[in-house]
Amino acid sequence: MPQPNDPAAVRDTIDAIYRAESRRVLATLIRLLGDFDLAEEALHDAFAAAVERWPVDGTPTNPRAWLVSTGRFKSIDRLRRRAKFDDHLAHLADVAERLASTVTPPFDLDDEQVEDDRLRLIFTCCHPALAGDAQIALTLREVCGLTTEEIARAFLTPAPTLAQRIVRAKNKIRDANIPYQIPARAELQDRLDSVLHVIYLVFNEGYSASSGTSLTRHDLSEEAIRLGRLLVELLPEREAVALLALMLLHDARRSARVSGDGDLLLLDEQDRTRWNREQIDEGRHLVEQALSSGAPGRYGIQAAIAAIHAESPNADATDWPQIVRLYDILLVLEPTPVVELNRAVAVAMDDGPDAGLALIDAILARGDLTDYYLAHSARADLCRRLGRRADAIAAYERALSLTKQEPERRFLERRLVSIRG
Repeated sequence: MPQPNDPAAVRDTIDAIYRAESRRVLATLIRLLGDFDLAEEALHDAFAAAVERWPVDGTPTNPRAWLVSTGRFKSIDRLRRRAKFDDHLAHLADVAERLASTVTPPFDLDDEQVEDDRLRLIFTCCHPALAGDAQIALTLREVCGLTTEEIARAFLTPAPTLAQRIVRAKNKIRDANIPYQIPARAELQDRLDSVLHVIYLVFNEGYSASSGTSLTRHDLSEEAIRLGRLLVELLPEREAVALLALMLLHDARRSARVSGDGDLLLLDEQDRTRWNREQIDEGRHLVEQALSSGAPGRYGIQAAIAAIHAESPNADATDWPQIVRLYDILLVLEPTPVVELNRAVAVAMDDGPDAGLALIDAILARGDLTDYYLAHSARADLCRRLGRRADAIAAYERALSLTKQEPERRFLERRLVSIRG
């Protein structure tokens, strides 16, 4: 039996469990209750009950199961109260009784069942009946727990607009009776692309946070990698394998990307002995697996580029000609300005800063990436290397005005101080 604990210690425990388990609990509650909003209310009710009861009763042996069970019954009670005090909501009483009569074994929840719930949730959020931007926004909110404001910044979208997008997506799921389930194998292939895109967006937010005081959000990177592993287990298709490889190879550099003071370190400044060799070895193995099973897709090409960086003992040994060739292929598969920008940086490393700068200027002249700070930061660096001091300062200032992340701001400010002398 659980034993009572010090209230402050219990509160710390609850906070830790919320960070680690809240999205898993939510996914299971959505399955049990069949409604996103009901499940979110139940999640909050369950944690509120934990704050009240655990200091008295002690922390339960299985906190996740306790939260799921408590949330479910709190939701049933909430529906009954609403129906009792509002005649127009009498149908809620029927819903409550149906939920109460449903046989569920929440205290027997095992890890496999919970992980299935997470997969159900992400495939539901990525259902083709939803618009692409709604799929991404809903998954980031419900599966990963990002706030509406964080997602809005990632989308360069006003927060109220993003909030309405999420509400409409939930309503669409409810009104269209979109099933909360993992698709049948025959449907998985068609549904996979949007799921992979969402997972990669989650990883990118963790790998380089869109704003805030830290460069990375390791919790999100880990979440994306975990979801990637689950997908590979479910459907070992080459692009799913390639995405997992790509995330592992990028994440392997995480501890070397910042200094002891939390300042950003570029690839050529990083201590490569701090890179996670175990992750790199796994990532390289997965790249080989993905590339040997057919024509590579966009994640396969990006993973191959990441593998070249991971294999290079130092920055000078990087095979830039091969990276440029890979970007040529990627640009055919994904003809976007961001891919063009990344290729331009690789060309600058291979053919010199003049060649790369001409490509970046062409992108900006078209009106593409004018509000993308990395384009201006890359242009500033090339101008600096060419001795074009005034142009470098202007580009660094433009980049600084666009970034919302503190480590990147400090990096750009240091560059400005250095070039101004």
